[in-house]
Amino acid sequence: MNEFDFIEKLRRRVEDGISSASSFIPHPSSLVQGIGDDAAVFKSLAGNDVVISTDLLVEDVDFRPDTTRPDLLGHKALAVSLSDVAAMGARPLWALLSIGVPDAVWNSEFLDGFYSGFFELASRYAVTLVGGDVSRTPDKIVIDSILVGETTKAGALFRSGAAPGDQIFVTGFLGDAAAGLRLIERGARLPSRTTARQPAQANPEAGEHHQLEYLLLRQLQPEPRVGWGLLLGEQQLASAMIDLSDGLSSDLNHLCAESKVGALIDAARIPIDPLVTELSGRRALDPLMLALHGGEDFELLFTVKREMVARLPARVDGVSLTHIGEIKEAVHGVLISEGSRTWNLEPGGWEHFKEARGKT
Repeated sequence: MNEFDFIEKLRRRVEDGISSASSFIPHPSSLVQGIGDDAAVFKSLAGNDVVISTDLLVEDVDFRPDTTRPDLLGHKALAVSLSDVAAMGARPLWALLSIGVPDAVWNSEFLDGFYSGFFELASRYAVTLVGGDVSRTPDKIVIDSILVGETTKAGALFRSGAAPGDQIFVTGFLGDAAAGLRLIERGARLPSRTTARQPAQANPEAGEHHQLEYLLLRQLQPEPRVGWGLLLGEQQLASAMIDLSDGLSSDLNHLCAESKVGALIDAARIPIDPLVTELSGRRALDPLMLALHGGEDFELLFTVKREMVARLPARVDGVSLTHIGEIKEAVHGVLISEGSRTWNLEPGGWEHFKEARGKT
């Protein structure tokens, strides 16, 4: 059983009303969406949808302190939750942050740097920290980030809204974070002086040092696509949406499973950063595999009705958009084509209980 099977098992228990925590489940009139999406959704008294997401970061599973910096880790702790809220088409509002650290970390400057990174990103999106907890752990850092957001009266976007004929889009480039992870695994590190915010895309005129630094930041300091999420949600341009945290292959399969549809994507259309292609050529990597299965890009994958496609802007906050395929009937499965060849796109992204993960 992998974690997705485990989540589905929990969802069935809740839906069957036999969960031991059933007394804490809110009244059905206020619960819009529970387990199974990027965030839970409740209806507020004002009629808007309230979305709540939570994410864990565990030392030596999701990160390694010797390959990142406290401020970058604080940034990432909030960024992963911002990405979930963006995937629901909502505006982030309030955060709760809990952290457990061992004695040695508590007696260092780690927490000052960690919260500096968190607050810098929070200020950019007017997110207010309203609570949390601090505790001692035996030897590893554990971080729990909770984020609350709100939609317009149009409501939240779900993974379950795609229908045959809908067009499939992704924001930004795919494979950058996976390429950054490969660099880290081979010994690359950011200089301690690096403080600049990551640009929306790499500068092709920059030297090799700055290009590699850009890819490292795509892994260590991901930029959630909050602007795209807000636009797609407020204007109800998307029919279904999910953030790309586990990898295109896995997250597209998640979306199709929730929508009970199939999909066909074109490998040639998948937006791969030229830097990743160049890096892969020098290091015997496959850029398509990084884009399909790498994960942690925190871009948005969404579907759009044909008649709505013309309303999509080319860019939001400097981040581009790419059309990569079409939703099909469920009987077709999830497919990818490359030239005359078509094959099943099996989930190949990250699973917590399947294999040891590269640690950043």
